[in-house]
Amino acid sequence: MAALAWLLIPLFAVVGAAIWGSWVQRNKTIGDVAELAGYARFRDAMERSHPAAEAGPAPLRPVHEPAPAES
Repeated sequence: MAALAWLLIPLFAVVGAAIWGSWVQRNKTIGDVAELAGYARFRDAMERSHPAAEAGPAPLRPVHEPAPAES
């Protein structure tokens, strides 16, 4: 029985290595395509002009001075 246990250790190591190898070699391009498409949409949105940007900068608000203190 002890010999069988020693033979199972390499068997489990081979199975584990096969699972790990298949996980490492998986197809990773699917996520890249979606990410690049999202980046292209973001870039297009940033290049579009906004109506507020065409009107010029927003007018400055007047600075209010504090009321004079009564003595």
